[in-house]
Amino acid sequence: MTDVLSSPDPAAAAHRHAVPTFSVIPGAQVQQALEGREKQIVELVEATYRLHGAGDSVNPPSYFLRFPDRPTARIIALPASVGGSVHVDGLKWISSFPDNVEAGLPRASAVLILNDPGTGYPFACLESSVISATRTAASAVLAADRLSRTRARPTRVGFFGTGLIARYIHTFLAGTGWSFDAIGVYDVSEASTTGFCGYLGQSGTTAQVTVHDSPEELIRSSDLVVFATIAGKPHVSDPGLFSHNPLVLHVSLRDLAPEVLLASANFVDDVDHCLKADTSPHLVEQRTGDRDFLNGTLYDVLVGRAAPPADRPVIFSPFGLGVLDLAVGKYVYDEVARGGNLRLIDDFFHDLRRYG
Repeated sequence: MTDVLSSPDPAAAAHRHAVPTFSVIPGAQVQQALEGREKQIVELVEATYRLHGAGDSVNPPSYFLRFPDRPTARIIALPASVGGSVHVDGLKWISSFPDNVEAGLPRASAVLILNDPGTGYPFACLESSVISATRTAASAVLAADRLSRTRARPTRVGFFGTGLIARYIHTFLAGTGWSFDAIGVYDVSEASTTGFCGYLGQSGTTAQVTVHDSPEELIRSSDLVVFATIAGKPHVSDPGLFSHNPLVLHVSLRDLAPEVLLASANFVDDVDHCLKADTSPHLVEQRTGDRDFLNGTLYDVLVGRAAPPADRPVIFSPFGLGVLDLAVGKYVYDEVARGGNLRLIDDFFHDLRRYG
């Protein structure tokens, strides 16, 4: 695997230690740094999973800010620290306001703060909705690759939910060499379905694109199913829909009833993170009283400790780890810095002398 983790710059680190600086990286620069680099980012995400699995990270529980007067909205804090050659601390602060969609705005918005591990000073603030979508898509595509290596490679993909995340996942699938004979689409929103199909038409895919009238049609006709919805509780409960043993990327975490997971092989990105907040795996744990339904983590698969069976549905349920955001964010920062395009905020840290 190519080493795509950025090497620390001792001179830059020493400079930050002596005179802390602070830069702002807007969304256009973030997108420019990431665009067309799907293979590199998947490799970066794999390397970060390996660091996390080896214990070279700190990834505490996410913190949810909820609002009694706005029950569908939330803002989540994901603090983390990752070692290795990434060597950065930080925090992702990401909001989810589903009502934004009706107003023509994306549901999610985010910023990422990077902190210097030597001084603790924040040195950059990045627009992070693109980073968040990128690391989510890269994680899903990495799992699709690794979890299909002992099974038939999927040739029919179905997208259940057709928002931003679905678009990024398709972009990363295409950008890492996946091709499909058929692409299925299902969403409760006609506008989202139309927009996603428009994107597919411009993506250069040669697959036959079909808009399905029901979830059942989509699932039964796909051997790779991507759940990317905003569901707050399970709405797919029939294990028989998965009797053809598809690979399922359960990115939105709350679509599948416990019965579906109990009839399948289950992999997660991090056990303690995923089994909380009433995710579908958490509901299974609450029902059964144990975690025996889990076959392992993606790290277990990467290091050969676990392998998906060929004779059952395989479900990957990723909670999403802050260390991935940090790794991708640091990659963006380094790319922008190498190009000499950092937008430094002069005198952001005003009083740097203890006694004036």
